[in-house]
Amino acid sequence: MSLMSRLSAVSWLVLLATVIAVGFNDFAWAQDADGGADPGAAAPAEPAAPAAVPADDGAGGETEEITQESFLSWMIRASGAFGLVLLILSFVMVALIMMNILQVRRANMLPVDFIEDFEGKLQGKDFQGAYELARTDDSVIARVLAAGLGKLNRGYAEAVEGMQEVGEDEGMAMEHRLSYLALISAIAPMIGLMGTVWGMIQSFQTIARSTTQPKPAELADGISTALFTTLEGLMVAIPAMVAYSLLRNRVNRFMLEVGIVSEGLMQRLSMAGKGRPASGGTAAATSPAAPQS
Repeated sequence: MSLMSRLSAVSWLVLLATVIAVGFNDFAWAQDADGGADPGAAAPAEPAAPAAVPADDGAGGETEEITQESFLSWMIRASGAFGLVLLILSFVMVALIMMNILQVRRANMLPVDFIEDFEGKLQGKDFQGAYELARTDDSVIARVLAAGLGKLNRGYAEAVEGMQEVGEDEGMAMEHRLSYLALISAIAPMIGLMGTVWGMIQSFQTIARSTTQPKPAELADGISTALFTTLEGLMVAIPAMVAYSLLRNRVNRFMLEVGIVSEGLMQRLSMAGKGRPASGGTAAATSPAAPQS
């Protein structure tokens, strides 16, 4: 079910709750109007007047009690277990976003210092130093280059294939970490929708069990649960969805740059190795995979 479908379902449920509440209010207003227009009910209404005072006081006290409750405490009370689950998901979402932001950076994937040092090794014909530099560095492009340099003695095609395999593995690992954000963005609205259904069930249960006309405050508990859980689910899902899209695009862009830069460096290294036999030696001897690691 897409996000728009879930939002449409929630909107229909909220609309149904509103129609029910308005219908009961209209029914109560009609009963009050009929009671006031009946002349025979005017006489017995006087002795019942003192009893109406404590009823009004009770209603007034209940209204004051609801008014004094803060919005946050009302939200926590109405959300219940669904709110607790969504709160835990929000903490996990923030942790995942921060972890991926710290990992998907140019300094971790394409460090400028490493590229400059590697190019310096190539210009100085220090192939052994270039291989050691790539093997000891912890960046993504260094791991890709190390995999290619390890297979360069088998040919340029084998080296490029080795780099592509490592690049795909690195990209898959990053996508795997990002997939948890996509999972949260899909689960959070469903938990909110479950809270919506539960709140509506509570409201209808109050109506079914009431022998008289239920008070609006009694119906408001279930409706508030439905609305708050829907709101909290969307508050968790929307940032997770946005963060997943932005970080995924960032990973794809960086992995593309890693592939372009690494293949360019490997091609320069291969061309330098082919030109080396003019000064003596063989191409295999100048291969960076030949030095003992």
